[in-house]
Amino acid sequence: MKSGVYRLPLATLPALALLLALALPGQTATAQQGATASADYDTELAIRHYRRGNTYNNLERFEEALEEYRLSVAAHPEFLDSYRNMGNILYHLERFDESISMYREFIALYEGAPDTALRSALTRVSDLLRERGDYERAIEYDLQSVQADRTNRSLVFLVANEYLNAGHVEKALQVYEQAVELNPGDAFMHRTVGRMYDEQDRLEEALEHYRRAAELDQSSDFYRTLVAETIERIEWRDARDQ
Repeated sequence: MKSGVYRLPLATLPALALLLALALPGQTATAQQGATASADYDTELAIRHYRRGNTYNNLERFEEALEEYRLSVAAHPEFLDSYRNMGNILYHLERFDESISMYREFIALYEGAPDTALRSALTRVSDLLRERGDYERAIEYDLQSVQADRTNRSLVFLVANEYLNAGHVEKALQVYEQAVELNPGDAFMHRTVGRMYDEQDRLEEALEHYRRAAELDQSSDFYRTLVAETIERIEWRDARDQ
């Protein structure tokens, strides 16, 4: 199996129709809900094309797989997994603009609790957009990515550093602020956001986060020291500017 391409083992294909009918989590539940809402959607035809797409995908006949997935979404425009599989194949083929379009359709249609497929799609879209210098669109997907993987500190630091290294400080701050909004009880994250504001000489905003960190971790002398030192710096600055 080549990396980045989603394929079902050939041995599983005879049972796929039954699995689809049961609407396994992360597979076709969203698509079938859409079919109920519109009599114009042909779910059975979409499933047939989806199955054929998976067969071609397993055989690494990617263009034929793509055509079957396209026919699947033509029959059922909300057939979630066909968009995802097209995104994966196109990414594997390094047809990145087309891949972004398919992943964006998948993300827009996705419902329910975030899973690995959603997180992967969000990461790929934001990475590709940042590589193109399209930071205005990338931040939208990066914030969704942080929300979909809310306990992953490493992701927050990685994404924020991408913006910092590119000189987009405000967007890095957006990422950190999203992280503390999702995890308001994380003292270390409040300290990190405070440090970011501190480095921008935005001392009142830094102090707010330092105080929150100290409240959350009352055993930390370090956080209390940050609060006291920041108050002193604000007072010194205000006295200087009078």
